[in-house]
Parts: sequence; structure tokens; C-alpha cells
Amino acid sequence: MQFADIKEAQDFLAAHPEVRSIELFIIDTNGVPRGKLLHREELLAIYESGRPLPSTILGLTINGDDVEDTGLVWEVGDADCWTYPLPGSLTLQPWRQQPTGQLQVSMHPQHGQPAAVADPRHVLVKVIDGLKAEGYHPVMAVELEFYLLDRERGENGRPLPARQANGSRPHATQVYGVYELEQLQPFLNDLYDACDAQGLPARTAISEYAPGQVEITLEHRYDALQAIDEGIRYKRLVKGVANKHGLQACFMAKPFGDLAGTGMHMHVSLADEQGNNLYASELSDLDSNAGTLLKQSIGGMMATLLDSLALFCPNANSFRRFQANSYAPLALTWGINNRTVSLRVPGGPAKSRHIEHRICGADANPYLAAAAILAGIHHGIRQQIDPGAPIVGNGYAQAKEFLPTDWLTALRALEDSSWAKEVFGAEFLKVFLAIKHEEYRQFMGEVGEQDWRWYLTQA
Repeated sequence: MQFADIKEAQDFLAAHPEVRSIELFIIDTNGVPRGKLLHREELLAIYESGRPLPSTILGLTINGDDVEDTGLVWEVGDADCWTYPLPGSLTLQPWRQQPTGQLQVSMHPQHGQPAAVADPRHVLVKVIDGLKAEGYHPVMAVELEFYLLDRERGENGRPLPARQANGSRPHATQVYGVYELEQLQPFLNDLYDACDAQGLPARTAISEYAPGQVEITLEHRYDALQAIDEGIRYKRLVKGVANKHGLQACFMAKPFGDLAGTGMHMHVSLADEQGNNLYASELSDLDSNAGTLLKQSIGGMMATLLDSLALFCPNANSFRRFQANSYAPLALTWGINNRTVSLRVPGGPAKSRHIEHRICGADANPYLAAAAILAGIHHGIRQQIDPGAPIVGNGYAQAKEFLPTDWLTALRALEDSSWAKEVFGAEFLKVFLAIKHEEYRQFMGEVGEQDWRWYLTQA
């Protein structure tokens, strides 16, 4: 684990005398940033000797409740666990009213115990190091969709797409609509400016497959860990900029039953130490030796998909996204230049060849999702797994092996997986599964509007 040098903090403080506060955060198991707001005079000490955070900070539900079964609460006395700054993470938060910095930290592998076993970034580092040890350098990019919503709510608390610059509320799909992007120009201008200030490689903006749904792509990185760190910080940034505009950026997997879900597409390839793409091949050559490594990678992701599903789709709402003909995947399928499958090999020149993993909801923790994807790839290469023939045409109509569409089945598959225990570690899985089982218990114990509407008079 590499931590930042103190010169980074010294240079930042010298360049930004106006900054009085710094948001320090760590990413928890659910992908939620949690931390503290510090005074600038506290910054250098974090680089010199770290900053303690309670062990419970990595053992919380999505609602921020302690989970005793994680082993991070009473039995360790909610111990202080030392965190240290990540290189390149000290930046400005341009959306704040007062000049504010931002610093991401991670648990120290030794001084951060007992919480260090639950740090999701550590899980990804371990998987990447395993690939690099065998000469494979993962290259990744994150594509995150989100809904831009009003703070105002509709009937029965239904979220509402944000009003456009012309004052009207979007109601039509208008996928790839350029007028819709024009109407979001004030928000997009601030978003791109904030990305520039934080050094995040935001690129193409797209009006997605529902009113108010947007996607902005991030550039791929030769360093996969950097790509995922940037995806994490981008998600924080989008929420911050939206809040500045009086809006809410929603990364919920399925906020509307009648509209498209929100996904996190992960683009991945493998390179050698010099940066040469090991997947490079013409699409027509994927059955030849040139495509073998790519196909084995797909085979490994397919073989470990069920074991990993609870990491790709970690919440009850995640599974509402799986609907036929919705551009959300449903089955163990792969294809070439085909958006109806789970694992897609996009077109383009041979040197750009990569795999687009389309299963994750936007609510997934990017660290854990990337770790599961890369571990699946490694498994496929080691075992030389053949994924079978690619799907040609409508993947929804041709699917034979479907993904489970309920949360508990996915959790049990992860819990029973010997592969997952080996890859992610039994200690991490104990924490993750304890949190998710507690969330499942709470979710199923809550009676709401749909229960009353369906069963109050008829049951």
C-alpha cells in the first residue's frame, strides 16, 4: 500500500492559503464516503503520523448503523485504526461555498487493524498485485450513469427529474438528445470545471435512456487502481456539484420502476509492462490465438459471475434493474459489439480491444466490483476457461443461464464460494456479509406503501 508524501500537503497549503477546512474521507464497504471535516492546521499531522478513525467506520450499514456481527464494534472496543493519505487525492472541492480541500485516506495495513481487513481498497490492491505478479497489468475505465433529480418530490414521494434550464421538467426518453444536454449546460459547466480542478479525466456527456438520466465517461487508465480511485472521487464530485445547483445526483440502481435503471459499466483490458494491449486483435480473429487471452478472461468472468453478483449488485434495489429489453444484462452471455449481453467486446481498432462489463449497478462499490472483475479474469486465464460461442443478435431471446434476480440468493452464493474466500479473504467476507445480512433483515422488516396497497384489504 503506497501512501502520500508530506510534500504534497505542504505544496497544497502553500498554493491555497484561502482553504480553511479539509474533508477527510474513507470509502466504506457500501462505497459510501465517511470521515470528518478538519481544520487546515491538522493536515500535515495526517501525512506525518496518520489519522485515527474508529473501527466501526468500516462496519456500517448503508444507513450508517453499527453491525455487531462484523466484529468491529464491541469485541474490539470500537478501537482507533490509523489511516493515511492516498497519493494525488488532496484537491479542492470547488462546489463548496467556502474554500475547502478534500483528502481520501485508506487504512494502514498494520496500524489500521482491525478495520484494515474491511477496507475495500485493500481488496482491489491485492487482486491487482496478483495479476501484475504474473505479468498482467489491468487497464480500466469507469462509466457511471446517474439521474439528476429535483429536491422537490411528487405524489407518494416519487422522485422527479430535475427541471431543465427552460423551466420545464423532462418527460420523454430522448436518448442521445443534444437539446437535453444543452438544457443542463449550467450544471455540466460546473461539473467539468470541478473535474478539471480535481484532475479527473471526464470526457463525453450523454443523455441516457430516461428523462433526467446522464452519463459522463472517464478516460481509461493504464493503472487500474488510479482509474477506480478516480471513479470514486468522480461520484463524490457529481453529488457535490448537483447539491450546489439545488439538485440531487442519484446513483440508485432502479429509482423508477417504469424507466431505465442506472448502471456502472467497467471497461477492462490487460497490458504488458510496457503498456502494450495483450487483448489487441481484430474482431474477426477472436477465435484465433490473438483472441485467446481475451476469451479466457471472459470465460473466467462468466465462471465467477454468480459468486460475485452480490458485489456487483449489493442492495435490494439493485435487482429491480434486471428486466428484459432494458439494456441491463440478465444472463451469462457475451458477444461482440452487442449491447444485449452481459460481457461485451466493443468494436474499434485492434489496439483498443477490451471488454465492457455491463452487470454492475451504479450503486455498487467500484473497488469491490473491480476486484471481482479482475479476479474473475485471473481465474479464467489460470484455468484457461472457454466462454463458448458469442451471442449474435438478441441476447435476451437467446439466454440459457439467467442471473438470479433476488438479493438473498446472491448473498448466499458469495457466502458459499470457496473461490471468493480465497480471493477476497475470509475476514473481509465476514464483515461484508454481516453488513448485507443485517441490511436484508432490516429491509424485509420494513412495511411500506406497496404492502398496504397490495395486501391491506385483499389478503
